[in-house]
Amino acid sequence: MIQKLQKLALSLALPIRIYLGVVFIAACLYKIADPQEFALSIATYGILPVELVNPMAIMLPWIELICGIALILGFWTKASALAISGMMVMFITALVIALSKHLQMSCGCFASAEAGDDINYLTVIRDSLWLAGGLFVLVFDDGRWGMDGLMRRLR
Repeated sequence: MIQKLQKLALSLALPIRIYLGVVFIAACLYKIADPQEFALSIATYGILPVELVNPMAIMLPWIELICGIALILGFWTKASALAISGMMVMFITALVIALSKHLQMSCGCFASAEAGDDINYLTVIRDSLWLAGGLFVLVFDDGRWGMDGLMRRLR
C-alpha cells in the first residue's frame, strides 16, 4: 500500500511541477515587460519600505522566471520548489495583509491594474493551492524525470 502511494505521489509530482513552472513563467512576463507597473502594484500593498520597491520589482520577476524554467526542466528541482513555496508564502502573506486593510487593488500577479484582477479571498485560496503544489513537489519529486535525474544517471 505504501509503495502504491509513493508511486502515485511520484507520478503526480511531474505534472504539478510542470504546471507550477508554467504558472510562474506566465506570472513573470508582464512584470519583466513593465517593471514600472509592477513596482506600483508592490507599492500599493504598503508593506515594503519605498526604497525596496524598485529593486523588488526588478529582481522578483527574474527569480520567478528562473524558478519556473528550472521546475519545467527538472533542474535544481528541490531548490526551485523551495524557492517557489517561499515566494507563495510571501505572496499569501501580502494578500492577507492587503485584504485585512480592505484595499481594493490588483494583485499584480499576471497583469497590470487595468486588467481587473482585484484581490479577494479566492486569490488567497488559489495561491494556497499553488503553495501546496510547491510543497508537494518539494517533498515527493525526486527529480528522476528531469535534468536532475539525467545528471544522476550520467554520473
